[in-house]
Amino acid sequence: MRLQKFIAECGVASRRSAEKIIESGRVTVNGEIVDYMGCTIDPDIDEVCVDGNVLRVENKKYYIMLNKPKNYVTTVSDDLGRPTVMHLVSDINARIYPVGRLDFDTTGLLIMTNDGDFANILTHPKHIVDKAYIARIDKPLDEKALETLRKGIELDGVMTAPARAENIKRPKRGFEVKITIHEGRNRQVRRMLEAVGVNVMSLKRISVGSLTLGNLPEGKWRALSDAEINKLRGKGK
Repeated sequence: MRLQKFIAECGVASRRSAEKIIESGRVTVNGEIVDYMGCTIDPDIDEVCVDGNVLRVENKKYYIMLNKPKNYVTTVSDDLGRPTVMHLVSDINARIYPVGRLDFDTTGLLIMTNDGDFANILTHPKHIVDKAYIARIDKPLDEKALETLRKGIELDGVMTAPARAENIKRPKRGFEVKITIHEGRNRQVRRMLEAVGVNVMSLKRISVGSLTLGNLPEGKWRALSDAEINKLRGKGK
């Protein structure tokens, strides 16, 4: 078994994050540091440690969705001492981790699991999984701006994939736009909207693939149903 797959199956991190953990020199196999890709191990024979802790495969798999509030970091731990989403799921007796990220000041749907293969389906670039957001903005977008978003925006010299974008007419809530993307660049939605001349007052993710946030209260989580899990395994389509 590939080392990064084993780490993911032990509930430490997604497979992609496990690769970064390996490259950072935090992993040992039978006492020797392994910091390169391509290492394979036998889970029944080899001892794998991350940060000195021996790993064991989590037999029970957890699949939950959390309605993330503002001012929480979407990581397992934070060097700056900020609250992480792990504080909101402390009643789960397993090492789960976030699938992808939401920015510190972004709210909404966050999937968490200890199933590395499941996380890989939702995060690997080869799997196109739509993610929809509602942004409250300081002024409405005209049709030209919407078309620019729909064609893609250049960020850091690279074009984004085309987005789906539409104004939402809810007068009492101010100006809002719904934008759907399938990439996950750093602060991508905020930067795309800023590129077409609007300021983002708040940003909330409302769906990932086929899964919608619904009326789940902010700061709370619930387990996914078997039907929801199976739909997401089908890349959310």
